[in-house]
Amino acid sequence: MSVVKSTLPEADLKVVGEALQGALVDLVDLSLVAKQVHWNVVGPRFRSVHLQLDDVVASARLHSDSVAERASALGVNPDGRAATVAASSAVKETPTGWIKDGDAVRILVDALGAVIVRMRERIEVTGDPDPVTQDLIIGLTADLEKHAWMFQAESA
Repeated sequence: MSVVKSTLPEADLKVVGEALQGALVDLVDLSLVAKQVHWNVVGPRFRSVHLQLDDVVASARLHSDSVAERASALGVNPDGRAATVAASSAVKETPTGWIKDGDAVRILVDALGAVIVRMRERIEVTGDPDPVTQDLIIGLTADLEKHAWMFQAESA
């Protein structure tokens, strides 16, 4: 039962709801992975990578809240529970233990790349049914691509 009723037709709401839920899962996992790497990074570039990881965490958390609130506004229940995130995320599992700064950069480049690919798919599917959601996903994807660029520049 939904207490919030959307003006979107049911078929469109299904597409948009799935896109928002997928985006939420990927963003929550990205924030967790970035924080895990942040706590365990070591090496000569420790400080710059450490600080850059916190920027990713802050962005992912901000965007995950926006995505979850958009879903709620449409009457779709957001699900950011650990089990849901673990079962649905595109982000690879983070290794345990200390992580060399170069490996940390590669982990984040891969994680951001996986999330960005799926966000671009969500941009495509939300355009017709809900341009408002599409705009939200476009904006957060641009932000993720900026982080990916910065991490790629670290590994050059």
